[in-house]
Amino acid sequence: MRTGRRDDSAPLRSPLLEDFRTNKTRKWELRDIFGYIVEFSGDQHGSRFIQQKLESATSDEKEIIFNEIVPHNALQLIQDVFGNYVIQKLFEYGTQIQKTALANTMDGHVLQLSLQMYGCRVVQKAVEYILPDQQASFVREIDAHVLKCVKDANGNHVIQKLIERVSPDRLEFVHAFRGNVYELSTHPYGCRVLQRCFEHLPEEQTRPLLDELHKYTANLMQDQFGNYVVQFVLEHGTAHDRTLMISKLRGQMLNMSRHKFASNVCEKALVTADFESRRLLIEEIMSPKQDGVSPIVTMMKDQFANYVLQRALSVAEGEQKELLVNKIRPQLTSMRRYSSAYSKHLISSELDPSWLLRIALTEISSRTPY
Repeated sequence: MRTGRRDDSAPLRSPLLEDFRTNKTRKWELRDIFGYIVEFSGDQHGSRFIQQKLESATSDEKEIIFNEIVPHNALQLIQDVFGNYVIQKLFEYGTQIQKTALANTMDGHVLQLSLQMYGCRVVQKAVEYILPDQQASFVREIDAHVLKCVKDANGNHVIQKLIERVSPDRLEFVHAFRGNVYELSTHPYGCRVLQRCFEHLPEEQTRPLLDELHKYTANLMQDQFGNYVVQFVLEHGTAHDRTLMISKLRGQMLNMSRHKFASNVCEKALVTADFESRRLLIEEIMSPKQDGVSPIVTMMKDQFANYVLQRALSVAEGEQKELLVNKIRPQLTSMRRYSSAYSKHLISSELDPSWLLRIALTEISSRTPY
């Protein structure tokens, strides 16, 4: 006989569920738990069992499971830590009629579910499997609250899924992003949503957002989240947008290279730029400043800029690459004689200055015949 206080927080399980959890020798089938589907769905082990069985269940078995859940128990399970996975499987393996009926139980609750930890997963799954008219219904429920969703840890995933899966002509909420591009770009979730817009939406919807983005490019390059938006446009945007962004780096390569976040943009620009733009950026790196100090020296010693210099070496071509190597080589000896304080910095940042010459010489020798 057990002694001690009973755990009032422990859920009361039916004898069938208790037997299921403890009886490891019995070969359980879906028919064994009919009448208890909702309870099993809310249990860690029961939920996993139903998920696995649904993948190969017969139409009759799926119908029985569906009828036990829909409509009265669907919302409960959608928001449940284990039950949400069963609902997702029903969207994957149910008939289209069942998927539509299941999604209908979410009518009037889409916003609430999108902001809930488990509900947002089901909303995303539903968007993948429901018909276009029902997708549009989901969008209408969220429309007036789209910015709230974008900035929410759960809701932003729903907005991204809608942008990926719903026909652009039904995504009227994109208009709400206008006038908020800087705020969204510098937000941990907003920056992701903007990237999905640029990835999936047509020019007529993205052009106003991009034109607004260009007003803040220099600041966004230096932002912990905004730099990702700039990098995305550099890599996937049009030549026009890429040229505009790279132009903001001209005259600022050294300063931006030394910045924790902007240095990533500098690298991306060097990789994605057209030949002439890349040549000008690298030329700027090699040209001494008015005080006579070479940017190369500064970059070799900087914890962020050294990576930009590595990237410049890897993308430079022909005579410009050889010129860059020749400007780096004399600095290596002096760097080895640098102060002990700098030596400690090199060790702490795991930076061996010889990588510069090794990379350059390797690439040059690969082009030089014996």
